[in-house]
Amino acid sequence: MIAISRIVNAFFRWEFNSCEMLVKGSEVYPIDYANACPDVALTSLHYYFPWAIKTLLKWVVFCLATGRQPGLDTDTRAYFDVSDQDGLDYGQKLERYLALANAYFAVDDYRDFCAAQLADLDQRVLDWASGPHFDRLIVDTVTSTYPEHEHERFIAHFRGLTGLWVRDESARLAGPVT
Repeated sequence: MIAISRIVNAFFRWEFNSCEMLVKGSEVYPIDYANACPDVALTSLHYYFPWAIKTLLKWVVFCLATGRQPGLDTDTRAYFDVSDQDGLDYGQKLERYLALANAYFAVDDYRDFCAAQLADLDQRVLDWASGPHFDRLIVDTVTSTYPEHEHERFIAHFRGLTGLWVRDESARLAGPVT
């Protein structure tokens, strides 16, 4: 899934895009890969909202700090060159496409940058998502989006869903239980 979404985004030079897919067993079915204006609203992403904001923040900081500019020319020739190689099976082509995508997105540099410069960001976002400012965001979002008679219900709903993310992220950051 990661490979396919990274390849699609690199191929089209999309820096900010949502790639929605269904997964059945080991098969991935794209259902919406070309969302020019991804919906990252709390009311849409709920559980995934803190993750999306954290991920977007990491990418923006990396791009600003390193001077990375998005590629505007789609330059798809390298992808078609891989496609045209008769001796490669799907897995081998996927590996080569992923290498092109990883180079475009500077994946190794990005990971190294995040490890060196943003090592505490996961914990900071977790603290934010479990704190009063995030709760205020939930309340303000619901009260400005939903009719008054639905406020209590949806505040509880989004608190519950993002609370699950806080629980899961806390467990992830705590590492494996030994």
